[in-house]
Amino acid sequence: MNSWLVRTLFRNALAIVVIALACEHDGHATPCSTPDVSTPDVWVVSTRRLPEICRMPFSAHPIVERLNENNCWQRSDLASLLSDPTQPLIVFVHGNRYRPSEAHEQGVLLSKRSAACCPNAPPVRTVIFSWPSEQDGILLRDGRAKYDRAFTEGHYLAWLLGRVEPERPVAIVGYSFGGFIAMEALEDLAAEEKAGRTDFQPWINRPGQLNVVLVAAALRCDALAPRGPYHEALECVDRLILINNSSDKVLRFYPFLERTNRAQALGYVGMPGRWASPHLEFAQINAAPIVGKHHRFLLYLHSPSLSKRICNEATAGFVSP
Repeated sequence: MNSWLVRTLFRNALAIVVIALACEHDGHATPCSTPDVSTPDVWVVSTRRLPEICRMPFSAHPIVERLNENNCWQRSDLASLLSDPTQPLIVFVHGNRYRPSEAHEQGVLLSKRSAACCPNAPPVRTVIFSWPSEQDGILLRDGRAKYDRAFTEGHYLAWLLGRVEPERPVAIVGYSFGGFIAMEALEDLAAEEKAGRTDFQPWINRPGQLNVVLVAAALRCDALAPRGPYHEALECVDRLILINNSSDKVLRFYPFLERTNRAQALGYVGMPGRWASPHLEFAQINAAPIVGKHHRFLLYLHSPSLSKRICNEATAGFVSP
């Protein structure tokens, strides 16, 4: 073969390897594309390498990344993520059995759907809360392990939310176990604030709007009852929307996860509206006619009506500064 052609092929192959390595994080290579002026404002806060904890920490060191103009994930820091206290946040907490790349894909799609569905809303920054949800064994064993881990992740999410300025509008979109993690975090914030802890921003009666959208929530159905374990969390919330699925083939096995309670999942049976606090805007819908028996968040995002409902409810009340 011509020596010039050999050198050319070698240089091209080397360039491809260098680009791939430049985009590699946590053992996964993310391919870059050409710069895109419409790259969504998406960040990742990853707790996948953090240890188990039993309460909200005083400090934590998650990995922070942002999607850059080349559509590559670039290492950053929490100060940069929270640099503009006027820009609303959507915090997306994914469900179980997702690798980092899959969680990233869902968060980016949610951000794009939000921009398309809500053109009149102010520019929103999407934060993917990426937790260690990779598959670990058979369904029941894996589900119980992730059920236990959800408490830890709630503590880490509470720590993250505790860094957010009180005036900043925030939406939390929690899917499946992500709903569990979200409510555990808000319960932490409410309890710690009432106990007098002052090393984080207040979340009860904060001036900034907080909307919570729980999609097929893997959370016990009585969690938000007046004497339920997460009822105090509602003191932090201005708007609560439940996107339930009464046909979900995974959520119907939720009673086997809690060895003592045996309650159905909130995202499977919903909850009575009377449990909502007087100040709370509350609504719920059943997505079974659209999603059917499947337990996949992408099905909700690919449905025009459901994705519009999720995004509209998440950004409701958000106004430009």
